[in-house]
Amino acid sequence: MMKKSIIPSLLIIIGCSLLATVLLIKQQSQSNHTAKVYATTIHKSRPMENLQHSLTQKITVGAIGDILIHSPVYQDAFNGASYNFDPMFENVKALLEKPDVLTANQESVLGGTELGLSSYPTFNSPHSVADALAMNGVDIVSNANNHSLDKGERGIQSEAAYLNAIGLRYVGSFVDEKDRETLRIIEKNGIKLAFLSYTYGTNGIPVPKGKDYLVNLINRDHMQEEIHRAKDKADVVVVSIHWGNEYQRIPNTDQKDLARFLAGEGADIIFGSHPHVLQPMEWIDNPDGRKTFVVYSLGNFISAQYGEYKDIGGMAEVEVTKQTTEQGSSVVLSNPNFYPTFVTRNPNRDYRVVPLESAGTFGLSKAEQKYQEIQQHMVQWLR
Repeated sequence: MMKKSIIPSLLIIIGCSLLATVLLIKQQSQSNHTAKVYATTIHKSRPMENLQHSLTQKITVGAIGDILIHSPVYQDAFNGASYNFDPMFENVKALLEKPDVLTANQESVLGGTELGLSSYPTFNSPHSVADALAMNGVDIVSNANNHSLDKGERGIQSEAAYLNAIGLRYVGSFVDEKDRETLRIIEKNGIKLAFLSYTYGTNGIPVPKGKDYLVNLINRDHMQEEIHRAKDKADVVVVSIHWGNEYQRIPNTDQKDLARFLAGEGADIIFGSHPHVLQPMEWIDNPDGRKTFVVYSLGNFISAQYGEYKDIGGMAEVEVTKQTTEQGSSVVLSNPNFYPTFVTRNPNRDYRVVPLESAGTFGLSKAEQKYQEIQQHMVQWLR
């Protein structure tokens, strides 16, 4: 009887022990969980970083010299039905397409066949010269030179109408005052270039009274006003200027003086023409810290002139870098280059512009030696 009463008591004791054990384990578990709550770390405040956001944009600007179409040149371009100048540039097409923006000096007026083609001393060339230039990389032509009025106002109007029709920009001679007042601005890769153009004269042909817009003559007051106006609208001001002495390979004192004036007024790049031979490149240091790049003469790019360096031209090129920050923008010019070219013929036909260094394959003797000479001539003042 006693044995039977002991058994339930043992069961109760065991049950209580198990319950107590479970409660103890649960309590310890809760205690451990609470212990794993991490304390918040208080960090010291750090100063805000002043991040400078900037944007760098680059382009190259190039220029070639005189497009001077003598009668042997346009006769060679005639195929029996029309005038095709494309083959004359096929050997330098890749070179001309190298710069982002390319300008040329259109020396002979492009009045078209309707006004009668003519050569020296009063030039008039086929419209299709412009087609060849546009097809080979030229973006804008300068047409302020001593031959601008060779066909009078009609020649300028005909040229402008055709250039507008094919989308090739021009600067230097204009059809009216509104045309003259319209700045020629080309934008590439976020960099705006303004183009201006002037000439020393028009071979004694008077500018019609009240029509000064027909051709921009060198006038310091007018050039100053235009450069300042262009500077307000563009990052870079490019001035094409017809000056100097024909067939002289070194610029005269008037050219040097005028170049310093243009640079001081804000011109960033100056491309010279008229001597029909190459004259050196140079940097001009301005009081405001800018550098102006000058090519005193780009010589003949295509013409029927030959000998005494008149059949050697080339393409000048300079790099433009625009740096934009929260404080504003700045422009720097750098890395000028010159690529000499040569006009070959056989003898008054098959006119071709070719790279000077490979002109030996077209019959020029000592082409490599001539190439080295021209390079030395063009960069001698850049050192």
